[in-house]
Amino acid sequence: MNFYVLLEGVISFFLIAGGIFAFIGSLGMTLLRDFYMRLHGPTKATTLGIGCILIGSMFYFSTTQGQPIIQELLITLFLFITAPVSAHLLAKTGLHLKLKHVPKTGGKPLELRHDEVGEKPVLHPDRGH
Repeated sequence: MNFYVLLEGVISFFLIAGGIFAFIGSLGMTLLRDFYMRLHGPTKATTLGIGCILIGSMFYFSTTQGQPIIQELLITLFLFITAPVSAHLLAKTGLHLKLKHVPKTGGKPLELRHDEVGEKPVLHPDRGH
């Protein structure tokens, strides 16, 4: 079996898997019922989908140009680091603002103290009102 045929199969696998994961993440974002459930779509499946597509791109351009391509690896690493942090901050903000949720996702998070949960959105200190 030729090396390039095997490499094309690996690249195709990553591109197809990435497309499927991104599609599932997009479906989750549109079909799930509340903010907390919708948060899983872009942070889990779509992150993995874009990561697979970037890895496939890295393999393709590394073989066609004959040298390792670092840009796609850095983008993938940055994506895997920043997506969970932004999702955590969004979820914490949703808890602070007491966004409505489906009873299925209900519960009292242990990490929030009483003084961290606001009654209504907090105004910016410079704007007063």
